[in-house]
Amino acid sequence: FPVTIHGKVAVITGATHGLGMAMAAGLGSAGATLIINGNSSQEKLDNAVNEYRSKGFRAFGYRFNVTDEQQVAAAVEQIEQDHGPIDILINNAGRSIRRAVHESVDRFHDFERTMQLNYFGAVRLVLNILPQMMHRKDGHIINISSIGVLANATRFSAYVASKAALDAFSRCLSAEAHTHKIAITSVYMPLVRTPMIAPTKIYKYVPTLSPEQAADLIAYAIVKRPKKIATNLGRLASITYAIAPDVNNILMSIGFNLFPSSNAAIVTGK
Repeated sequence: FPVTIHGKVAVITGATHGLGMAMAAGLGSAGATLIINGNSSQEKLDNAVNEYRSKGFRAFGYRFNVTDEQQVAAAVEQIEQDHGPIDILINNAGRSIRRAVHESVDRFHDFERTMQLNYFGAVRLVLNILPQMMHRKDGHIINISSIGVLANATRFSAYVASKAALDAFSRCLSAEAHTHKIAITSVYMPLVRTPMIAPTKIYKYVPTLSPEQAADLIAYAIVKRPKKIATNLGRLASITYAIAPDVNNILMSIGFNLFPSSNAAIVTGK
């Protein structure tokens, strides 16, 4: 990670486990002040903060639900009072649902709750943090998107749609924030070996990154401040769809038919 972030205040949502924890560890090793968000339990948040501190990192936990506007506003205000302006925001908190659309006809709530967390949760944080970044003419917002947005992943319509919405929001904001010297980066994250993908057994047979490799993408984002970051596989998927959408559709359809939904999704609706 770049030493240029030494002393900077970095907020990472969903940082009590998996990918978020790897990102935070990288930032902490570079000397950033870690503001760790989690919403599962205070105990889990405290355990994560203690683990960061045991490594010598400057870490603080703030438990709030990114889907609750009042909680987000109060948390951002408290963080800024405690630590000063937020320099880096990483919108990482998210949920994934693997279920075909025709299996979701009576589960509209799947789409609602996925959008609430993956899209509206990230937007709430941006709206609360952006004014002080504009005032200071400095800041970096990193939104964790998905390779599924580039590949149009089947059975992930709820998840991909929420990440695509965040992607479009990021592109618009990037142009608006440019004159204020605020960088907006979308990271089209490939599959990462975390508990979130564990229930989908076919992922054992497809390329994945370790959490540490994924954290390296964030390091690159912080150093270069690009508008977007994608892996070679993601770029290939995007190019294929752009120049031959029908071929892309056929390939994705083959995968859809080869790997059906799990029995849990079909029978129990979990």
